[in-house]
Amino acid sequence: MAEQWLEAATHIVPADAPDRDNRSLVRAHRCTHGERIDSVECLIEEVPVALVYNGVSHAVMLASPSDLDDFALGFSLAEGILASPDELFDIEIEHGCRGIEVQMRIHGQRFAGLKARRRALAGRTGCGLCGVESLEAAERRLSPVRRGAPVGARAVVEAVEALYEHQELHRATRAAHAAAWAMPSGEIVRTREDVGRHNALDKLIGALAREGIDVTNGFAVVTSRASVEMVQKAASAGIGLLAAVSAPTGMAVDQARHANLTLIGNARHGRLTCYSHPDGLIDD
Repeated sequence: MAEQWLEAATHIVPADAPDRDNRSLVRAHRCTHGERIDSVECLIEEVPVALVYNGVSHAVMLASPSDLDDFALGFSLAEGILASPDELFDIEIEHGCRGIEVQMRIHGQRFAGLKARRRALAGRTGCGLCGVESLEAAERRLSPVRRGAPVGARAVVEAVEALYEHQELHRATRAAHAAAWAMPSGEIVRTREDVGRHNALDKLIGALAREGIDVTNGFAVVTSRASVEMVQKAASAGIGLLAAVSAPTGMAVDQARHANLTLIGNARHGRLTCYSHPDGLIDD
């Protein structure tokens, strides 16, 4: 029986899989109705990823080890370290025995501002405000988002329902979050996955910025609750509509209202709830 499970499991992680490093096979035991059988389970990986700017380590996050160039750029933009992608001059990814270093060379003025902030994040899966040194620092002032044309509610529902088919890592491990970019029609055109929900959104933001995709023409969908940091990251990237499959927090709604962002929660099973700026959504 164990050999049969092993044979089946090896097909979960094909040798040419683009995110093979995100998964590992682990021997385990399954118990069903009192019967225990040997099995081989496909688990998601998380590794320490150090984000290093001009030779100085700024943050160590636990993340899935794929799309790290998108992750580094998206994190830098969402955290206000960089104002635009062209302020990132070079990026190198170095694998070591203790984790991965993402070495970035950024504009000197931005590096000076980073040193002045002295913000060091101690990475933890799902961590939101680790390393913020004061309550004042936790309250970010967001510039109002320039929203594009309103999006149809049906398009949001269709994007949410289609998202699972774009979650290869989650289908294999049942442990990955996803952030996706959808066109106004509801068609998903970019998806990024990670063990951490914030990381998945950072990766998506980085991919959109790297490819020059117009964020006023579409919306973002995430497979998590809409926490305040998810709203902050979306607004910092200029995203005007964020749809989450779970509910938002009260502070997230307040931030969305101040940022002119249309925030949708509980988007699942053909339903959704709009919590801020409903003019960004069309009932169709």
